[in-house]
Amino acid sequence: MRLPGYSNAKDYAAYLVVRIFVCVVQAMPVESCAAVARFLATLCSSVFKIRRRLLEENLKHAFPEMTAEKRHELRWKMWEHLFLLVVEVIHAPRKIHHTNWREYVTLVNADQIIRTFFDDRPTVIICGHYGNFELSGFVLGILGFPSFTIARTLDNPYLDRFVNEFRGMTGQYILPKEGSAGAVEQVLQQGGIIALLGDQNAGRKGCWVEFFGRPASSHKAIALFPLASGAPAIFCFARRAERPLSQVMGTTSVLDPLTMDGDMRSVTAITQWYTRLLETTIREAPEQYWWVHRRWRDYKPRPKRKAEKTDQAKAA
Repeated sequence: MRLPGYSNAKDYAAYLVVRIFVCVVQAMPVESCAAVARFLATLCSSVFKIRRRLLEENLKHAFPEMTAEKRHELRWKMWEHLFLLVVEVIHAPRKIHHTNWREYVTLVNADQIIRTFFDDRPTVIICGHYGNFELSGFVLGILGFPSFTIARTLDNPYLDRFVNEFRGMTGQYILPKEGSAGAVEQVLQQGGIIALLGDQNAGRKGCWVEFFGRPASSHKAIALFPLASGAPAIFCFARRAERPLSQVMGTTSVLDPLTMDGDMRSVTAITQWYTRLLETTIREAPEQYWWVHRRWRDYKPRPKRKAEKTDQAKAA
């Protein structure tokens, strides 16, 4: 039996643990953090073998030609990347500023990005669980382009507020995944920037497209935003370069509803467009993708309801 306030106390204790962890990481040099990340990657991939079955399944489907040895190496590098991502997010506010961001960030096709952002219309940024996508919004804010990201609210209210304070430090604001339709509409009407993750599973009723040769379900709303509002859709990426905190950020394609071909004016076509771009980008540095999450899911047919079976029997 839980005592009154038990959940609140537990959430606050978890919040304190995270704050202490952040303080410890910030006190350590980035190089030392990178060494710890490599050690933790070895524990996850070789000792505890966390999500080993899921990782093997995903990598075998995505890279059928890859040997078992290469898959093991890729699993280790993925875990290293995930721990480095956390380190980079924690260190970024103290390291990357308005005056020195060029020391850490290399922009690719910056002219396309800036031209799109300075358009009077709103902009829809689409990215995936690749590289350090968390730093993308942080850097955009430093460059003077505040953005709004749609994300799920964390169950722990203290952690949710703490994470959102970091994201909003330079102008990246979070809109809750549930109940934010009005806020999203307002951002689009005011010509703002909406950032979305395009590789989240949308269930049975999603838009099904090919991703690494397998059907994957994606949220239809991502493609509906540019179709309904006329906002240019820009596919962006953020990839770690030769060292932690060194990032290559940019775009490989911009889709403008005013000039795109007629065969692109559908939810499926736009969804396949950015999914194909994401796949191409991942292949350049596959270790920086979140293979640990369930991007592909096989949905079994739903069992027929009793009433439906009765109706079918009567019809027969």
